[in-house]
Amino acid sequence: MSHTAELIAVGTELLLGNIANTDAQMISQGLSQLGINVYYHTVVGDNPQRVRQAVDIARGRADILITTGGLGPTCDDLTKVAVAQAFGKELVYHEPSAQRIRERFAARGTPVTENNFQQAMVPEGCTVLDNDWGTAPGVAFASGGTHVLMLPGPPRECEKMFRHRALPYLQKLSDGVIASRTVKTFGIGESAAEALLRDLMNALHNPTLAPYAKPTGTELRITAHAPTREEALRLIAPVEEQVKAILKDKVIGVDVDSLEEVCLRLLKDRGLTVGTAESCTGGLMAKLLTDLPGSSAVFRGGVVSYTDAVKRGLLGVPEDLLAQYGAVSPQVAQAMAQGARAALGCDLALAATGVAGPDPDDRGNPIGLVYLALAWEGGCQVVPFRAGTQAERERVRRMAAWTGLDLIRRHLTGLPLA
Repeated sequence: MSHTAELIAVGTELLLGNIANTDAQMISQGLSQLGINVYYHTVVGDNPQRVRQAVDIARGRADILITTGGLGPTCDDLTKVAVAQAFGKELVYHEPSAQRIRERFAARGTPVTENNFQQAMVPEGCTVLDNDWGTAPGVAFASGGTHVLMLPGPPRECEKMFRHRALPYLQKLSDGVIASRTVKTFGIGESAAEALLRDLMNALHNPTLAPYAKPTGTELRITAHAPTREEALRLIAPVEEQVKAILKDKVIGVDVDSLEEVCLRLLKDRGLTVGTAESCTGGLMAKLLTDLPGSSAVFRGGVVSYTDAVKRGLLGVPEDLLAQYGAVSPQVAQAMAQGARAALGCDLALAATGVAGPDPDDRGNPIGLVYLALAWEGGCQVVPFRAGTQAERERVRRMAAWTGLDLIRRHLTGLPLA
């Protein structure tokens, strides 16, 4: 039997935009792994009538109902009351939950106030989901063909409760699993990727292939449904190979988080070090690399050479190059990369110099023009990058930095840099 779920997030702060509904994203991802379809997300404020109305609507179109939030000790924590009323259930006092609340407050060394025991009231006949990460227990019950699970709202608690309490309950209901693999690309937009993959996408039924636009490129999600995860992955494997064959050097990896993660792994695998020399990107290339744990094994350092004086003094860029060609030029980009490699003692050095905007430079170079250079023992190559004259300053900087990192990937995997 195929199941459908609806998620109801309770909290006025969500409607006001004060916080993001990260719980729903996390739960939807978990449900997809069980083969449970999610067709609707609902967000409702702290109002008992509207919560009740949302529950009534949801139970008419889904057989699994998961609520988040509204289980705490304050007067606006009303989810259990509204849901219990919707299913004709009384709330009863659950002494084991009350005792866990007492113990938790005692461990903190703070007195427990009476309103906290509101959290120990649960729908009659329910399964109590113990909360080892907070005070409000979750609950689960089945009524009239609908399975109801109520989880606390704070993201840290919700994630733990879902993984360790709700999933085991839901696994008993699932008739299979949905597995997915994500092919990550760099430098190709969603429409271009879709045009190349359209025939393949139209021919597939299980697995399916869907593109998702991301700032750095396009992600291709391959999803399969099967009785076991192993069988689903076997269905995915040939499609994954087809996608990689079609998109060729635009593919940076499968199930990887980022381009910088790919670069870091390649550098570690080859025992190489890297350094940066940055003008218009202002240290962003260095930041992207050093944001990753373990980057100290490969990253030697970076120079933010925003002025010609720093380019000359720290990187050794010759004065005659700056005078003849200007700071934004392939000649200076090459000299910056070679100077950084020498100054930092690294195997590879990446340089960027360009015009981030909002105005062209004093030599008339347009907004969005950046020269990137990668230097290594025995060689150096300069690649121009153009973000477009209408690109915003932050986009120019970020895309230039990512394109620079892609030069590392290409160099270390034997791909042409341009």
